[in-house]
Amino acid sequence: MNVIKVEERRNVPLVDSREPCLLVQKLPQTSHLCFFSQLHSTGHSLTQAKTVVHLFASQKQIWLFDGSGMASTWQKIQEFYKWALENGDPRTDPWLLVYSPLPVTLLFTLYLVFVALGPRLMRKREPLRLKGLLTAYNLTLVALSIYMFYEFLVTSVLANYSYLCQPVDYTESKLGMRQMARVCWWFFFSKVIELLDTVFFILRKKPEQVTFLHVYHHGTMLFNWWAGVKYVPGGQAFFIGMLNSFVHIFMYLYYGLASLGPQMQRYLWWKRYLTILQLCQFVAIAVHSSYNLFTECPFPDGFNIAVFLYILSLIVLFLNFYYWTYTRGKWDKLT
Repeated sequence: MNVIKVEERRNVPLVDSREPCLLVQKLPQTSHLCFFSQLHSTGHSLTQAKTVVHLFASQKQIWLFDGSGMASTWQKIQEFYKWALENGDPRTDPWLLVYSPLPVTLLFTLYLVFVALGPRLMRKREPLRLKGLLTAYNLTLVALSIYMFYEFLVTSVLANYSYLCQPVDYTESKLGMRQMARVCWWFFFSKVIELLDTVFFILRKKPEQVTFLHVYHHGTMLFNWWAGVKYVPGGQAFFIGMLNSFVHIFMYLYYGLASLGPQMQRYLWWKRYLTILQLCQFVAIAVHSSYNLFTECPFPDGFNIAVFLYILSLIVLFLNFYYWTYTRGKWDKLT
């Protein structure tokens, strides 16, 4: 970072005649401070402002620090954002919530705000009774999960997908575009819908359900599958969507039955096995994504690495949940 020292003459504005003054701001003792524009060349011309960071009033000196580093960082962020917008799959870009990450980021921000403020808003209120709504909501997600599982499975079979290595089909073919890419979008959109899980827990005053695992899983899946639909709608990603849709058939069926009331509890003995099914799903996805890191597969390694690391985090969190919910509690009763 370049440092420029400028001596102040009494009652004379600090203006460098060699460079245009962009802004003049009055300071004590009739001093004037001017932000200069400076032309930098880093392959192409950039106009950047120098930033005043310290004023030695007693010595009538001003230290001007060249703000090119900050401007350069901001420019890189802008360039990356532009790249992110323009390098997605042109087939899915026009679809709802896909082109830009900003709408999804806004949804996630509102979600976190409600997670933080919702319990406070409900503190002096009675829990809402949402029996009918919850039953309809959960059964709708069961139906959606069945549809997505069917589409992932049938499309992958008809298109002769490999379960070991499958690149993305970016063509306008019926199987690649109308079925696989579209069901990937529905899977992503189901993650938007599933944010309501948390909303319903808070409105029903079930704070014990809104754990770090719950919020982390719901929030990150939203971004993961936005990126999936934006850049790789299909290919290796179909395996994740297919397995997760299969698991969610049983998960939302469980929630749907539970929403019918206490009389259904005797039919819900299989909750523990639902958690085991989720863990098996994560292990299968971890093996699937890591395998392709050691083979020649025309699917982006960056996505496989991201999936593998993310799945490891879920395995750790779900194992911790399983231990404290089923193993530790049972051991405490025995002792």
